Amino acid sequence: MAEREFIAVIPARYASTRLPGKPLAQIAGQPMVAHVWQRACESRATRVVVATDDVRIEKALAELGAEVLMTRVDHPTGTDRLAEVADRLGLADDAVLVNVQGDEPLIPATLIDQVADRLFDDPEASIATLAESISDVETLFNPNAVKVVRALSGRALYFSRAPIPWDRDAFAARPELLETDAWLRHIGLYAYRAGFLAEYSDWTPTPLELLEQLEQLRALHHGHVIQVALAREPHPAGVDTVEDLARVRALLETADDGGDA
Repeated sequence: MAEREFIAVIPARYASTRLPGKPLAQIAGQPMVAHVWQRACESRATRVVVATDDVRIEKALAELGAEVLMTRVDHPTGTDRLAEVADRLGLADDAVLVNVQGDEPLIPATLIDQVADRLFDDPEASIATLAESISDVETLFNPNAVKVVRALSGRALYFSRAPIPWDRDAFAARPELLETDAWLRHIGLYAYRAGFLAEYSDWTPTPLELLEQLEQLRALHHGHVIQVALAREPHPAGVDTVEDLARVRALLETADDGGDA
């Protein structure tokens, strides 16, 4: 691939514990995954591929002219599905793929470009991802909000569901947080090198990964570098629940009606 060229891949699995059939949920007249595909097409990606294991998703996207790749049904994570895509497409080890979650219909194309550029900027990194500042106690102590600590170079030191770093003196009282960059929330947008994905698919889950239920810890466990950039613009929340779906529907339907999204 030419310099700074990358492929955007959208893993889209039909099964979902909290919201079955989520990729095909209708939003402003289109399936949710179609909105994600359109956002990815607005990025610098030279190719956008939807990777799914369900013919209903394949049919819905093929009607829009999207490139769809049918993948195995037994992948435990989206990263494993991405590894199959890289292998099936015959990509060189240095090829870059950006994993765009199929439940993020509001994802800004600029963030897709940014995470790819972050990987290109560090030749030793296998992965790049994004983060944003945390400014409230509720988010910091919420186990569903993943925290990340990084070095001065931007490389990740650790990811956790716990509130890290721990303020030894202040947290006993849980005061209001001051505005600071000390606490960062991880954003689940990743860029990978294809060669790393080939290695990843051969590894078994590691103890830290199993404890935290965070697959990026598998890469750190094996000594791979993860670059973390501060997102250039706000990252809208994705769709995990019925309430999330209603919120996104309201935003996009208002936009289609000519209002402010």
